[in-house]
Amino acid sequence: MQTNQIGRDAANEHHRGNFPSLASLLRRLCLVITGLGVMCSPALADKGNSQPLYNSLTHAAPELNPQALKSALSAMQCAVANGARPARHLAVIDYSQPSTARRLWIFDLRQKKLVLRDLVAHGQKSGENFATQFSNRLGSFQSSLGLFRTQESYQGAHGYSLRMDGLEPGFNDLARDRAIVIHAADYVNPLWSVRQGRIGRSLGCPAVRPQVARKVIDKLKDGQFMFSWYPDPSWLKRSAYLNCQPQQVASILATSGS
Repeated sequence: MQTNQIGRDAANEHHRGNFPSLASLLRRLCLVITGLGVMCSPALADKGNSQPLYNSLTHAAPELNPQALKSALSAMQCAVANGARPARHLAVIDYSQPSTARRLWIFDLRQKKLVLRDLVAHGQKSGENFATQFSNRLGSFQSSLGLFRTQESYQGAHGYSLRMDGLEPGFNDLARDRAIVIHAADYVNPLWSVRQGRIGRSLGCPAVRPQVARKVIDKLKDGQFMFSWYPDPSWLKRSAYLNCQPQQVASILATSGS
């Protein structure tokens, strides 16, 4: 190991009557510590552990956009590495797909399998069949991007529903204030596409078909992860999870209690 080399170098210099300076030894020691730190960093460990999971989920869902899945796993693992509790399930919404496509995917992370794939609505002001505009503002009626943590289920105006908290400041952290929840909606119906060229739209919520709503909510309630993806340049550049910023993420998670 490099530490043995330092010892041999010091011994050789002593033999020659040349004693290395304390500063020189400290520099060498710092290099060794830095190297060990890089080798053992959580980020690299996550990358190593994430590849088998990614491979399994890709096999389970070959039609899911690989970039959306990679981003979802990277964001989730950054959160877990910096203080978030691990989850049993992960939901991925690929908003680059049209509303008429089954663009909601729910995975069992323990069994590494696909639990459900189905339709999901986007906000009225996000677009027609394709969502292209996203917002975190109250009253925007747009969908939000990024990593969410699901919370409690409840009975509301839309029946059995699920609240969630956005974990990305500036992109989705006002989800609870905006009442962005998962709920059933009759307009999430493929027959709408025959008349309108798209399914119905929400006020920003990821609404789902009534036929699958209970299963979706039961799989995702109580602290699971949901990730909404779209190749939005600003979000891709600034997301603290996609660009894993440990200190920032740890601070966000400590504040949110996730």
